[in-house]
Amino acid sequence: MDQALVIALMVFMMITLAMVGIYNLVRSRQTAKDWGERIRGKTRTAETTNAGTGFAYLTGTFLKLLERLGQANKPKDQAETSRLRKTLITAGYRGARTPVIFLGSKIFMGILCGSLFFLFGDEVTKGMSANVFPLVMVATALGGFYSPQLWLSMAVSRRKERLLNGFPDALDLMVVCVEAGLGLDQAILRVGEEIKIGHTDLGDEFQLVSLELRAGFSREQALRNLSDRTDLDEIRNLIALLIQTDRFGTSVGQALRVHSDSMRMNRRIRAEEMASKLPVKLMLPLILFIFPSLMVVIIGPGVIKLIREFLPALAGS
Repeated sequence: MDQALVIALMVFMMITLAMVGIYNLVRSRQTAKDWGERIRGKTRTAETTNAGTGFAYLTGTFLKLLERLGQANKPKDQAETSRLRKTLITAGYRGARTPVIFLGSKIFMGILCGSLFFLFGDEVTKGMSANVFPLVMVATALGGFYSPQLWLSMAVSRRKERLLNGFPDALDLMVVCVEAGLGLDQAILRVGEEIKIGHTDLGDEFQLVSLELRAGFSREQALRNLSDRTDLDEIRNLIALLIQTDRFGTSVGQALRVHSDSMRMNRRIRAEEMASKLPVKLMLPLILFIFPSLMVVIIGPGVIKLIREFLPALAGS
């Protein structure tokens, strides 16, 4: 590696560490000042607190930059924007500016990755043809452009998994609340408060349903909104069950208990399925990494002894 590049990287790391240290020092002093004001009985509003911290100012400026970039990348088709907003809501991001900021982050990541490869890509393409450098730089920029989309897909999958893991527990709590005499709306509110301790995402969804019911939404519409936000078949089936019980006047507690047992059984089946896939997934790392090491440890000393004993005898004969 070039000596000038090493020096530049070291200077960059030193400046970064110095900036982090200065920020932590300023933040600790600001925190101590805030606690001193709280002890003296003075309170600060959220806007005053955010305006007084440099980090919040930098974050706001950066978000404004992403928003401006997102306006340039905003699709003209409203249906595509609606699909993106729905995907972001499923991932847990419900802000009004979130789609535009997400589109701006794609442009920002593309420019950032392309610029970094332009600055430090000579070491990667050293010894290759001159035409390789622009091609790899364009590929790097495209990879950076599509990296937020990959991150969004992973965020949606992780959140769905968290919701799915906590949903049987939420159903059990709802069964207890309904059978204790609470109405379905009050049960949803209480379950949202209690389940939030162990499953934050699911608790937020139930509390949002409760807020929609308070705002005047019908129960059917609020439950369908929950189904659209989560995009899970298990929750969609529960919503259909609750709507049917509400229409026909059947027992909500009994229906919830049957559905809860079914979901718990499905979760057990998924766990058993994942456990049965484990030996197949372990086969490749065992063959590539563990078995060669074991063979070297077990057979290696014998091979060395054979070489030391028989090769001199064969050479002497």
